[in-house]
Amino acid sequence: MEAQVTWWIGFHVFVLAMLALDLGVFHKKEHAVSVKESLIWTGVWVSLALVFNYGVYHYMGEREAYEFLTAYVLEKSLSVDNIFVMTLIFSYFKVEQRYQHRVLFWGILGALVMRILFIVGGVALINQFHFVLYFFGAFLIYTGVKMLVSGGDEEINPEEGFIYKTAKKYFRMTDKFEGQKFFVVKNNVKYMTPLFLVLLIIESTDLIFAVDSIPATLSVTNNSFIAYTSNIFAILGLRSLYFAFAGVVGLFRFLSYALSVVLIFIGVKMLIEGWYKIPTAYSLGFVLGAIALSVILSVAIPEKEKKETK
Repeated sequence: MEAQVTWWIGFHVFVLAMLALDLGVFHKKEHAVSVKESLIWTGVWVSLALVFNYGVYHYMGEREAYEFLTAYVLEKSLSVDNIFVMTLIFSYFKVEQRYQHRVLFWGILGALVMRILFIVGGVALINQFHFVLYFFGAFLIYTGVKMLVSGGDEEINPEEGFIYKTAKKYFRMTDKFEGQKFFVVKNNVKYMTPLFLVLLIIESTDLIFAVDSIPATLSVTNNSFIAYTSNIFAILGLRSLYFAFAGVVGLFRFLSYALSVVLIFIGVKMLIEGWYKIPTAYSLGFVLGAIALSVILSVAIPEKEKKETK
């Protein structure tokens, strides 16, 4: 049964309260987020997600609780690629770490809007036109195979993107960062700072990743509330996970292959659903197993050093 309107309202009140507490109290002053701090916040968000999952189990039922946990783990796993891309973007624009939290915070607000539109729209499409599910499945298989072939080594060049070119063409922009400000006024003229440009690019990457992750989530559940809340909990913890994981994400070199296999598995799951419905518990076990195996292999099999050519 679909969640009641009060649950939607209550969830958003909780999210906005946590974001206000985060930015208004704990990160009111700009500072570089330490690994210890990021790990603590990661633990907080994971704990809140598990508490919420228990609430889903208690009020909605066992099946919905399994669906929430599976969708949450799936989205959390797929967000690793997002972390890698964000690392490249921040590095490309040379954004100081103390300003990165602010960009990621406001990026969350944009993600809230985009995700609810994608999920509600996707659920409505599937309920009205069930065959759309097969298009989603085929798309996930295509994306997974593409990732598997490339090995996650696709280059990122923001200057070639639509957002960068449009912003540079139509908006006045300062030559350098102005602290953590997105806009500044000079001689009664408002200028956009490079930090806001970075925010726009981060938002655009989240939109691109949503195209992959939302169909994957909808393969687990057709309940809009479960799909949306699991996605948002994963995104809320993405900022703290970024600061804890950004420096070592490159060490897990087999992780991109695991994510590719997961996408292919989810795509196949969607395509065969009309003949055989893979239990949610099996999907959860497969996702966790693939990610765990990739981490173990990354640690157990060290990467060979590349020989320098003179």
